[in-house]
Amino acid sequence: MKIILQRVIRSSVTVNGEVVGEIGKGLMILFGAEKGDGGEAVDALAEKVLNLRIFADEQGKMNRSCLDVGGDILVVSQFTLAGDCSRGRRPGFDNAAPPEIAERLYNNFVAKLAESSLKIREGRFGADMQVEIVNDGPVTFILER
Repeated sequence: MKIILQRVIRSSVTVNGEVVGEIGKGLMILFGAEKGDGGEAVDALAEKVLNLRIFADEQGKMNRSCLDVGGDILVVSQFTLAGDCSRGRRPGFDNAAPPEIAERLYNNFVAKLAESSLKIREGRFGADMQVEIVNDGPVTFILER
């Protein structure tokens, strides 16, 4: 499982001209599931996302989590995170989880985040989405499990 996590000022996701999810200050998460991923990885990454200290404290140091600052979270599925670009000129997707498994993992991840008190929004699994991200910092991390 791979996640691109960005601290944002605001972010939104649009499908067919309709905004289906948008947030203010918080985290934008691109979520990719790979073969062999399971519930343990979902739980571990959700806990990491909620508690990762990447927001500034009073001294300007990254010392506060999304939970600490009451940030919003927008999650968008992105199977291309499982792409392999190490050979040739076309990415290979042999490592990507099959769609039905990836969707289950994605939904479980969103549900786990929703157990928090934070505002959680999401894109539409498998849809052609346009994502707007206003990165704060910029602060971007890659999380893998």
